[in-house]
Formats: sequence, C-alpha cells, structure tokens
Amino acid sequence: MSVYVIKEGDNVDWIAETAGIPVGELLWANQIEYPYRLAVGQSLLIPEGPAADREQSRRELYSFGYAYPFISRETAEQTLPFLTDLYIFSYGFTEQGTLIPPSSDDAWLIRQAADAGVDPVMVLTPLGADGRFNNNLVTALMEDRRLQERLIWELGRTMTEKGYRGLDIDFEYVRAEDGPAFAEFTGRVRRVLQVFGYPVSVALAPKTSPDQKGLLYEGIDYRLLGEAADRVMLMTYEWGYTYGPPMAVAPLNMVRRVVEYAVSAIPVEKISLGIPNYGYEWPIPYVRGTTKAQSISNREAVARAIDHGVPIRFDETAWSPYLRYWQYGIQHEIWFEDVRSIQGKFDLIREYGLLGAGYWQLMNFFRPNWLLMEEEFRIIRNN
Repeated sequence: MSVYVIKEGDNVDWIAETAGIPVGELLWANQIEYPYRLAVGQSLLIPEGPAADREQSRRELYSFGYAYPFISRETAEQTLPFLTDLYIFSYGFTEQGTLIPPSSDDAWLIRQAADAGVDPVMVLTPLGADGRFNNNLVTALMEDRRLQERLIWELGRTMTEKGYRGLDIDFEYVRAEDGPAFAEFTGRVRRVLQVFGYPVSVALAPKTSPDQKGLLYEGIDYRLLGEAADRVMLMTYEWGYTYGPPMAVAPLNMVRRVVEYAVSAIPVEKISLGIPNYGYEWPIPYVRGTTKAQSISNREAVARAIDHGVPIRFDETAWSPYLRYWQYGIQHEIWFEDVRSIQGKFDLIREYGLLGAGYWQLMNFFRPNWLLMEEEFRIIRNN
C-alpha cells in the first residue's frame, strides 16, 4: 500500500484511475462517503495487490486495544478481526478488596470477542465508586497484604466466571513511595494468575528517564514492572490533552524518546507501543485553566476540514496532521491521527523490534489504520 496526499483539484475518480484500482476500493479503504468530498492535505491509503516480497518482510505483531462495554456492536465486529486481545475497560475496586464492575454489562463483549478468536482481557484500575482514578486506593492496597490477597482472589474468581483470558493493570498517579510495592503487587498477581494460564500486563506512563518528576511518573518503575509483568504497554499519547494547550496527541519525536528509554529497561519482546485512535479539538486562543478540548475521532477531524473548506496541514517534527478553522467567530484547532502519522508509529515498532501495538481506544473504527497494519504485520491470532 502507499499513501497519497490530496492536492487542490483532486477527485476520487482521478486518484483511483492514476493508482490503477477500482474507485469503489479506494472509497472503501478510506471510508469516504457520498458525495465523495476531499480535503486538501488529507492522506489516503492506496490499496495494492499482494506481493511476495512484502509478505516475506511482514513480522508478527501482538495487536490489542481498549474498549468500553458500551462500544457499538458494529464497531466491535469491524475491529475484532484485526486484534489478538481485547482489553475491556474497566474494573475498579474498594478499600475492602471488592471489585467494582464497569457501568455497562461486559458479558456480551466478552462473548463476542471469544467467538471471534480474540481473548478478552480484564482491565483493573484504581477507580472508586465515583468512577474517578484514586491514588489513595493504590496506597491502601500497597500497605495491606491481606487486602491484596482478597483482591487477587476476587480477580481470579471473576475472570474465571466471566470468561476473561488475561488481566491488564492500569494504575495511574502511583505515588513514588508506593512504586516498589506496586511492582511487587504486579508480580504477585502474575504468579497467581499464571497458574490458570492468564497473562498479566501493565500500562506504563510515558517516561523518558528513570528519575522523571511528576505524579504520573514517579511511582512507575520501568525496570521493576518490566520484570514483574508478562507484557507492558507504553501509554505514548496524551501530550495533547483535554486541559492542555493545542498540540499533537502523540508527537513522534516524544514517542521515540519514550521507546528509547523503555528498551533500555525492559526486554523489547514485552513492550507494546500505545497508539491513540482519536484527536482533540481546541477553541483558541488557549487559556490555561479555562480552555477545554473535546475529543474527536480521526474521521470527524477530516470532516471538519471538508465542511469548513480548510486544508489539513502536517507537522514534520511531531509527524502529525492538524487543521484550523473559524466558526461563529471562534477559531478552532484540531490535532489527530492519519495514515502518515500511524505509519510513523509502525516504523518505530519495526525499528525497535517491539512486541505489539495497543490502541486507546476502539470506540471508533478507522479502517485505514487496520488495513495499513495488515500490510505491515502478521497479526497474532489465538486460534
């Protein structure tokens, strides 16, 4: 496959004819809907026929992503064929060691994943009854061995009853003083669950050095957690975030720095790269403490450019697309992902020999991403 960037005057018929493919194939691969409008600067994936040299160059990839149980059935059906595992978000817990299930029933999604040959993975987070991350829960858990034992027992029982096939631990804002105990807890969970054949993974804040300051980073010890878990995922996104200034969600230059540090502390065969499946839209000018960005899908971002007649630009340092438009006297700025930016992340996976790619999150289906992944890799399947 190749990538074509739209120029002024282009149309789908001319692009398909030039590429030597049916126009319907071009439309399908890029989710272009009638009346087939395009934005200058939009990147399109150009499908190509099979080639022996590309088949030989493809390597195996562990592919997974996070989904809430309220994901639409259509989106789940479209995405599951491209996954090894499905991480279902999320179970919290109480200070008594009782699990707090997701707000929506997860049983149907567990069944749908299993029927598709995809292992459903339970996600454990320190979410309290109010649905918010609570690092006080982490501290309480780290300081009480009996609480840990109760929670681990609850995890094993619930996973077995519901049909989960693995566990992902996503503890954010871990205090520095809780870091060693968190790694020990992860190892303890792994030793118990491996008896049942359940692998344990852990999500890691995107550190670039072992002594990185900040509540998000200080309690996350890459070396210890890499030793404790079967797999890790680098949460290499959210540089651009809801309350921050407009910028790329996953700038490739910063993602590379995280990967460079991670491979110095953790075996590469355990590491998956986190990839965002979304963007953000900010009203500008940005005012710290006041401006709030809204999450937007990659397809919606392109639609904004088309609807408002503005070009999509590309930042060569962040390796990420962005656009600006005016509406009702307010200027807006959007950063998102396209096939060029995703290709850059796949190239990084190849360069460092990482285990896989993990997506936050799968609530919207962006077909060019998955077609590009199939072109680049052989996705590991469970059946």
